[in-house]
Amino acid sequence: MSLPAVSVRSASLRRLTGALSAHIAAQWQARGALAWCLWPLSQVFGGIAALRRAAYARGWLTSHRLPVPVVVVGNLTIGGTGKTPTVIALVAALREAGFTPGVLSRGYGVRLTQPREVNETTAAHEVGDEPLLIARRSGVPVWVCPDRVAAGKALLTAHPACDVLVCDDGLQHYALQRDVEIAVFDRRLAGNGFLLPAGPLREPLTRPRDANLINSSQRGDMPDWPETFQLTLQLDLAWCVSQPELQRPLDHFSGRRVLAAAGIGVPERFFAALRAAGLSIDTLPLPDHYDFARNPFDGVTADTILITEKDAVKCLAWRDPRLWAVRAQATLDARFVSLVVEKLRGHPTV
Repeated sequence: MSLPAVSVRSASLRRLTGALSAHIAAQWQARGALAWCLWPLSQVFGGIAALRRAAYARGWLTSHRLPVPVVVVGNLTIGGTGKTPTVIALVAALREAGFTPGVLSRGYGVRLTQPREVNETTAAHEVGDEPLLIARRSGVPVWVCPDRVAAGKALLTAHPACDVLVCDDGLQHYALQRDVEIAVFDRRLAGNGFLLPAGPLREPLTRPRDANLINSSQRGDMPDWPETFQLTLQLDLAWCVSQPELQRPLDHFSGRRVLAAAGIGVPERFFAALRAAGLSIDTLPLPDHYDFARNPFDGVTADTILITEKDAVKCLAWRDPRLWAVRAQATLDARFVSLVVEKLRGHPTV
C-alpha cells in the first residue's frame, strides 16, 4: 500500500515526533534515570499546582457555583484515556435516570472569547472536534468556552430546562465548583506515579475525587483504589463519512486493503481494537487533534480508510467514499451510574 504523498520533511518530522512521544510515554511508566533526573522539576510543578488549589480552597482566587449540579469528567494524567466516549455514555445514563443534562467543554485548540453553542452543523475548527462529536452523538445542548463558568451560565440561559451539567475535562478548572469529580484512566493507570515532567500526572494520585473509571477490558488492570469502576470501550459499526446513513459492521471490511488512521491521544488503542475485530490493517498514527487541513490520504491506494469519529467530524465535507468512521461505544458499570445519580440527587439547592 502506498503511503500518503507528503513531503519528506513533514513525514520525517512526524516520525521523529511520534518516536519522541513513544519514548516519553515509556519513560513515564518506569522510574528510570530520566524520570529521576526530572524529579526535582516535578516537585516544582507539584508545588505550583498545590498552591493554585489552595488559593481556590481558601478564597484567594474566586470560584463560582452554578444553580444546577456539575459533574466533571477529566484526567489526572496526560494522554487520551477515553474521556469523550465516557461523557457521551454518562449523558445517556443521566437522561435515562430522568435528568436533563447539558455539556460544557473548553474547545481544545480553538480561540474563543465568548461562549458558543455547538450543534450538528457547526464546523469542528470553530468549536473543537470533541465538543462537536459529543453534540452529534448525545443530542443534548453543548456549549464551549475556556471560561467554563461563562459557558455554563450561557447554556442555562439558552436551555433553562437543563438540571445537570457535565464537564468534558476540567478537573483542574477550579474556577467552576463541582459536585461530582470523575477521573478516567486507561491501563497505564498513573504510570510511574510522578508528576509532570518526570511522570504523567497533572496532580498527585492522592488528590480527592468521587470515582475512578479504568478504561480496560482486562479485570487484572483494575487497581485497588477506592470507588474504582471498569470502563469498557468497544468498536461498534462504521459509517461512510461521505454518506453517513450508510453503515456497515466491521467484518464487512475483512479481506480488503484497509488503512487505519487516528489523530487521538493513543492511536495504537484504536489500531489494536480493529485487529481484535479480525481486520488486517496498515496504520497511520496522526497527532492528537489533527486538524485535517491537509489531506493525509492523498496517494493512499487502500480500498478502505477507517478513522475515529473524533477525526471524522473534521472530514464531513470530504467526498472520499473510502473513508469510514468507526463508532466507539462506552459501557459504564451500573454501580458507577448509581453512585453519580445518588450524589446528584443529594445536591443542595442554591
